[in-house]
Amino acid sequence: MVSGVDLDLVLVRAFVATAEELHFGRAAQRLTTSQQVLSKRVARLESLLGVRLFEREGGTRLTEAGERFAPAAREALAAGERAVAAALGTGQVVRIDVWGHLYAPMRTVAQAVAALGPVRLEPGPARDWPSVAEMLLRGDTDLGFGRVHPLGGGRDAGLAQRLVRLEPVDAVVSTSHALAGAAELRPADLRDSTLWCPAELTRLDFLRRFADEFGITRRQDGPNLGLDHLVEHIRGDAACFTLFPTDAPLPDYAGLRSIPLTAPTPLYAWSLAWRETRRHPLLDVLLRGFADVGRARRWLEYAPERDWLPDTDHAKLAGV
Repeated sequence: MVSGVDLDLVLVRAFVATAEELHFGRAAQRLTTSQQVLSKRVARLESLLGVRLFEREGGTRLTEAGERFAPAAREALAAGERAVAAALGTGQVVRIDVWGHLYAPMRTVAQAVAALGPVRLEPGPARDWPSVAEMLLRGDTDLGFGRVHPLGGGRDAGLAQRLVRLEPVDAVVSTSHALAGAAELRPADLRDSTLWCPAELTRLDFLRRFADEFGITRRQDGPNLGLDHLVEHIRGDAACFTLFPTDAPLPDYAGLRSIPLTAPTPLYAWSLAWRETRRHPLLDVLLRGFADVGRARRWLEYAPERDWLPDTDHAKLAGV
């Protein structure tokens, strides 16, 4: 209780649904109740708090008070769900949103979640790191997993991260590429080739930094239409190459060559991210799971004279 207000989670749930839908009718349908009942619940919550949470004229919009209340309201609901699960002995749920889907992030997560025991992991697909950062700050997810890089404008303020894996990447080319016969390549050997980026290059921080570092001036990007589309594009263009994690599965290798990169070997940094003021109760258990698997599989080996990491990833090593 704060200032004599005892929050009823039924009212909070009505608010959160309405805040996310910005439409009383759709929110009522989502909660399988009537619009009249939903409106009364939101009005009751506003009365208890003594503030208006929504503007209702000309469409439904959050007020400034509603904007401030929304993140904490989502946290309250999540805490309530965890409390019920603990009381019933049904186990806890950990929501984790992953990005970098062409690089198959869940194959890394899957090796660490064994430490969670009976806890249910609920993975969700996300567009990129900026979108996951927003979800973490809103309380819409518990954890994020992928490549974390600095976001401008303070968009990642309040978020924490832990580096859990450094993965070598290979150059993937068609069998008709001029360098297809090489046993290994240096990144600089690719300067006369075109880097194919399977999404807008502005969203692919690692590929952009790699191209800048090694003088790859020919760059081509396109929509992310999945792994099969990526493979077909590389197969069909003898001038193109892309980068792909060494351990990630590529469909149907016919017509492709995956060539190790050396001198230096580029490393792709996988990190776990969370909101500093909303640590999931099982976060430390999961971090220990990543650490144990990482030690066994040598996930965090880095030698400056042998490997290359973008400058923005170096600071992450200090926290491991």
